[in-house]
Amino acid sequence: MPDVLDPSPYDALLLLSFGGPEGPDDVVPFLENVTRGRGIPKERLKEVGEHYFLFGGVSPINEQNRDLLAALRKDFADHGLALPVYWGNRNWAPYVTDTLREMVRDGRRRILVLATSAYASYSGCRQYREDLAEALATLEAEGLELPKVDKLRHYFNHPGFVEPMVDGIVESLAGLPEEVRDGAHIAFCTHSIPTAAADTSGPVSEHGDGGAYVRQHLEVSRLIADAVRERTGVDHPWQLVYQSRSGAPHIPWLEPDICDHLEERHAAGVPAVVMAPIGFVSDHMEVIYDLDTEAVAKADELGLPVRRSCTVGADPRFAAAIRDLVAERAATERGQEIAPCVLGALGASHDVCPVGCCPARAPRPAAAGADSPYA
Repeated sequence: MPDVLDPSPYDALLLLSFGGPEGPDDVVPFLENVTRGRGIPKERLKEVGEHYFLFGGVSPINEQNRDLLAALRKDFADHGLALPVYWGNRNWAPYVTDTLREMVRDGRRRILVLATSAYASYSGCRQYREDLAEALATLEAEGLELPKVDKLRHYFNHPGFVEPMVDGIVESLAGLPEEVRDGAHIAFCTHSIPTAAADTSGPVSEHGDGGAYVRQHLEVSRLIADAVRERTGVDHPWQLVYQSRSGAPHIPWLEPDICDHLEERHAAGVPAVVMAPIGFVSDHMEVIYDLDTEAVAKADELGLPVRRSCTVGADPRFAAAIRDLVAERAATERGQEIAPCVLGALGASHDVCPVGCCPARAPRPAAAGADSPYA
């Protein structure tokens, strides 16, 4: 029998994700949810939705969340962590409000939240916290007893997040033709965000050029590149690049874009590229379209050999990392001193988002932080 891990004071874990359409009829309503309040015409949303229609109107993210949910439940059971795991989304069913309502009716009163975003940023952290606050406000208006909700710290530098990506890059390098393998360049890919949002990501003390968002991605890139060198004996050049820009042309976003980067690397004589989507937890639409479709088409046009490495998905090491983070946070809440499990020089992220962390242009109430109205 496994040793029993104590999750107290928590009585449930909520897997909180972005959500995605699961059929052609879902695409436009899903995009309306994502862009709510921006006044984008339905015809424009249909154009944007073409990415989804190429794949039958189905984003893989929900199925991948089901896989992660199953992996977490199995890992918790195998290791004696008696903590039920629920799943809710920001933009599609199961909606976070409905899931929180279910949790309250199941008697859950102290909830930990795992967001499927490993890094600090408004869209990757605070926006999830804002949706949690909106859900709690709805439950409060319904007269339900509100649970206390906390969010797990950023896990970008946890070994269980980093190590599966190292394996994926080593495997991708091995899949390249032998004559170009040792000279291959690694493009570490993440979602582009407005430079203003990047500059104010993380706590106020970390604001500046690129903020915590860029700093954390560079740290993960370095950790992975070092591990790949140790595994292969080859020091592959690398760069952090961006993808999936969706903003107005006049607003500065993080660059270079992956397709521009492939052109530049090809012009510089690089014989091959491995694209490593370190900014994403799973192979959802922004991976299978922006990398597997658009970027691969660009590489084919250039005659540049390219491979795309895997995300962590439902890797058992990632599930084990979440168990580790749950146990760590629970022990901290019980007043125990515990050494957090991290790689690299940045150390463990904060447990509670401080005031001024990843601010929005139009502030909204956010749960699970120092400024939460639901303490």
